[in-house]
Amino acid sequence: MIERLPAELAREAFTHASWTTERTKSYGRLAFLGDSVLGLAIASELFRRMADQDIGPLTKVLNQAVSGRACAEVAFELGLDERLRAMEPDERGTGIEAGGLLASERAMASVIEAAIGACYLNEGYEPTATAIIEAFEEEIELGIRQPEDFKSALQEWLAQRGSRVSYVVAQEAGPPHERRFEVTANVGDEVIGSGSGRSKKAAEQAAAEQALAKLQG
Repeated sequence: MIERLPAELAREAFTHASWTTERTKSYGRLAFLGDSVLGLAIASELFRRMADQDIGPLTKVLNQAVSGRACAEVAFELGLDERLRAMEPDERGTGIEAGGLLASERAMASVIEAAIGACYLNEGYEPTATAIIEAFEEEIELGIRQPEDFKSALQEWLAQRGSRVSYVVAQEAGPPHERRFEVTANVGDEVIGSGSGRSKKAAEQAAAEQALAKLQG
């Protein structure tokens, strides 16, 4: 769907405000629109899947599925980082460097929201919503199984103390249909938590949960 975007709309979706003299030609406006489209698509899907749940659980899962962390991760999975790099001006010193944006969870979340907004303008709500559910499927399923977003909580706790967490796959075993991952949560060279799961994201959540318990305990 992103491949089918008209050139001008695609350019706007992956252009940072500091790379153009017209701020309205950057991804901010599209991100504003895409944020609402994303929220509606995921909320509608949760309303359907969680028919026996009230507003509290629905809201908790929604917040996890569309969190800045989740959006940034999906943006990288879809290769939007490369699209952003491709739009960086050739002239050095022109605006914020792409590398700085790629390191920013907020910026990458805005980029995928802008891409969603662009797809909505180009193809309408239904096709875009279908693509959103497909792209965010793992985040939705993880949120339903494990409503607490330990990764975001750990990230925020460490950021307040000037640190960042990284996740390393320590082990991967089992056949494809029963794959299990062992993941460690690291701050620098120090392992602060570990966890396992049937997907990397589930294992990362488990590692983050253990790390939070250790750090806050």
